[in-house]
Amino acid sequence: MTSVHLLHAGYAGDRVGSSIVLVRDADALIVVDPGMVARRSLILDPLRDLGVAPEAVTHVFLSHHHPDHTVNTALFPNAEVVDFWARYKDDLWLDHDGEGHRLSPRAELWLTPGHTEEDATLVVEADDAVYAMTHLWWREDRTPEEDPLAADQASIEVHRARVLAAADIVIPGHGGPFRVRP
Repeated sequence: MTSVHLLHAGYAGDRVGSSIVLVRDADALIVVDPGMVARRSLILDPLRDLGVAPEAVTHVFLSHHHPDHTVNTALFPNAEVVDFWARYKDDLWLDHDGEGHRLSPRAELWLTPGHTEEDATLVVEADDAVYAMTHLWWREDRTPEEDPLAADQASIEVHRARVLAAADIVIPGHGGPFRVRP
């Protein structure tokens, strides 16, 4: 069984918080972008409600290296951390396959530079839909249309088209999910 659970719908404005997701796939428990929140209970309480202890999390996926997406990574002491470049476990820096690297049987890393050069998207073929956790969009209303931090908006547009062609549901970096297809 493969499922995706939004733990925290992010926001960006006077305050900033990342969208934080739990993916269950086979033996993997993957937390996506455990970044800034008003208080850590906004991450830990929904996990507890799903029956997941922080120590049980097997992977943390980072869409990019901004603190608002990474600051709470240490809440998951046994997790392997995965970003665009490598895997990290304790004091080990381990290579991975890059584009197409699988964190679990149905969770795949896509390289999607744009917001930053090190952006990646996690695409999950869940039982109910194909999900993409990404910072190609900030919010569920797909704003801002042009990323104010991007060095290359054209790159974002190329990767947006790819994600929209594959995903049923997108969970953006700072908002609730939006549906691509019913």
